[in-house]
Amino acid sequence: MSNALALPINLSVGTFDAYLNLVRQMPRLTSEQERDLTLRFRDQGDLDAARELVMTNLRFVVHVARGYSGYGLSMPDIIQEGNIGLMKAVKRFDPDVGVRLVSFAVHWIKAEIHEYVIKNWGIVKIATTKAQRKLFFNLRKSKQDLGWLSNTEAMAIAEDLNVDLSDVYEMEKRLGSHDMSFDMPVDESAEDGAAYPSNYLQQYGADPSVILENADWEGHGQDLLSDAMAELDERSFDILSSRWLADKKATLHELAERYNVSAERIRQLEQNAMKKIRTSLSVDA
Repeated sequence: MSNALALPINLSVGTFDAYLNLVRQMPRLTSEQERDLTLRFRDQGDLDAARELVMTNLRFVVHVARGYSGYGLSMPDIIQEGNIGLMKAVKRFDPDVGVRLVSFAVHWIKAEIHEYVIKNWGIVKIATTKAQRKLFFNLRKSKQDLGWLSNTEAMAIAEDLNVDLSDVYEMEKRLGSHDMSFDMPVDESAEDGAAYPSNYLQQYGADPSVILENADWEGHGQDLLSDAMAELDERSFDILSSRWLADKKATLHELAERYNVSAERIRQLEQNAMKKIRTSLSVDA
């Protein structure tokens, strides 16, 4: 059997209300029926049995998903993520443990929904560590009644969730902020749009006049270097070209063999040539 649970479930029933109506009409399974279906799927790989386990528990996913209605996200999308968690739970459920499927599946359903909410709640990912993920869901519920936390309240939350106090304050700050578009929307007035980043953040180096000036100066510098190199004697020109301009740069010892002198003499000739070029460039600049 493949690692993924591929079930032939077609839930394209038109509107969201139609989907909810379909879910409510699904029959409830007795514990005996659930165990029989689970054993058929586990022992025989019966996908029809797995499909029935999923379909008859979709109402439970809807129930769990409704608890996440306050995050400004699409409820159908949240339910869809919960359904993925339910299918993962069906694949891993062991009927011999002695609990009903929903008791086992609730953790998988919430895990998938949590991942979806954290990824889509804001443009910037608000929770990345384990402590931040716990705080995101628990602190948001607390702040609905408390407003901004006092030091005592923050310490109590940190102790209850076993996280650092600094993590509580950091998550409170993140929850109190909101995403902002970089550019001003077309329906905003000029006065209202002053706070949008595109109006006050400068992208250095993007000014066309600066780009053109830098290009001209770079070309001018290359011309000066070419003129200075042309004033060198043939041996000095070859040494500098071989040492600095060639794709495969020559070593002092390789040039020493080429001109039948010591490596120290090549180094001296190189330094003298560099000094002449610097002098020429400083005069022309």
